[in-house]
Amino acid sequence: MDMQFNFPLNHNCTVAVIGLGYVGLPLAVEIATTRVCKRTQKELNRRVIGFDINKKRLEEIRDSFDRNNEVSTENLKNAKALEFTDDILILSEADVYIITVPTPIDKYKIPNLKPLEKASQTIGLAIKRRSESSFSKENKTAPFVIYESTVYPGATEEICVPIIEHSSNQYLNRNEPNKGFFCGYSPERINPGDPNRKIKDITKVTSGSSYESAQWVDDFYGSIIDAGTHLASSIKVAEAAKIIENTQRDLNIALVNELAIIFNKLEIDTLDVLEAASTKWNFLNFKPGLVGGHCIGVDPYYLTFKAQELGYSPQVVLAGRRINDSIGYWIIERLITIMARKELKIGGSKILIMGLTFKENCPDLRNTKVIDLIKGLKHYGMEVIVVDPCADIQEAYEEYGIELFKEIPKEERYAGVIVSVAHEQFKRIKSSEWGEVLTKEKIIFDLKGIVPRDLNPIRV
Repeated sequence: MDMQFNFPLNHNCTVAVIGLGYVGLPLAVEIATTRVCKRTQKELNRRVIGFDINKKRLEEIRDSFDRNNEVSTENLKNAKALEFTDDILILSEADVYIITVPTPIDKYKIPNLKPLEKASQTIGLAIKRRSESSFSKENKTAPFVIYESTVYPGATEEICVPIIEHSSNQYLNRNEPNKGFFCGYSPERINPGDPNRKIKDITKVTSGSSYESAQWVDDFYGSIIDAGTHLASSIKVAEAAKIIENTQRDLNIALVNELAIIFNKLEIDTLDVLEAASTKWNFLNFKPGLVGGHCIGVDPYYLTFKAQELGYSPQVVLAGRRINDSIGYWIIERLITIMARKELKIGGSKILIMGLTFKENCPDLRNTKVIDLIKGLKHYGMEVIVVDPCADIQEAYEEYGIELFKEIPKEERYAGVIVSVAHEQFKRIKSSEWGEVLTKEKIIFDLKGIVPRDLNPIRV
């Protein structure tokens, strides 16, 4: 690499990670604890600053506690080079800024870039203070900003970079030695709740605003990633790659959700059909169900937003979104129909929902579609009891107004059970235990295929 561009020293720099959630905290810990470069075997001497505006979150991780269960207490304690702050003065001491803030959608399914814009402004102010400090006179390198947040193609260079330029009074370095700041993009690929696929185990897509910048970003992540990197041809390509990873999954799940509706009319079990079809080597075995969370249920809307802005109205992607966004209400209608045919009381009946998080073995409640089930049941006047051993009780109440139980209240008898999340704790429930909490009709709606078949559960 041509060092005339005055990049930070890859092996000896201060790295600030902005946003310490499901993505940022594991990344900060990985950078802080990797002491030898995976590519060159050269010693790494990096100081890592974890920055977040949530003071409660900072207090918890300073006490070596991650409520997201992505980083263990032991690993937090071992990250000796990692410090935590909400002080922009400390942030201004960094050479490298990695932005990992959330990028949600609003109630109209429009991308909400406010967290990203605010983070960009903060980084710009930090860079400005950095340039004005005595530290800058001693440090001859220009700062490097890397985005990991999921965005539509073009957002990094069209939205984020101008904000940094305005806040810092400096400009993106476009192949000019010793000028402004550098920029890169490397989309996060965190898989919450998956103990077998951590940051270092997943190939990292990298990119930069110039050839030299891209090479620097690739070398930076290559130093900590065992699975290696893929250097994309541009930031836009890297942004688009991230978007279609989840859009593809969304569409495949939408397909099997629609098949589930068809197979229900044919009176055959969808999971049995998928099991048979999966015997063909190239069949993609996606399962039907609720599609929530901060990725699959959100990312496609970033792509469709940009497409519509360019004058194209997406057909397939939005059709998939409509199916997945409505599947919860179809499940409720099906349950009500079954109860009505059995001449069971509907209004006032107690229904037990097993699982509130958006996926199994994970405490993440963001954009969980189990809420659609709860709203649907309450619409019919039913009493809903929700059990989730992984979710946080206080967060469930603050976010959704739900009284959450960690275990099934055994003193109750429920007219029906909906198994909505495949937590390991639920998989271990025995057939005899299900009978202890159900009325004699024993209606179990199993969305995940984990209830013993001898109980004759209703399956999607």
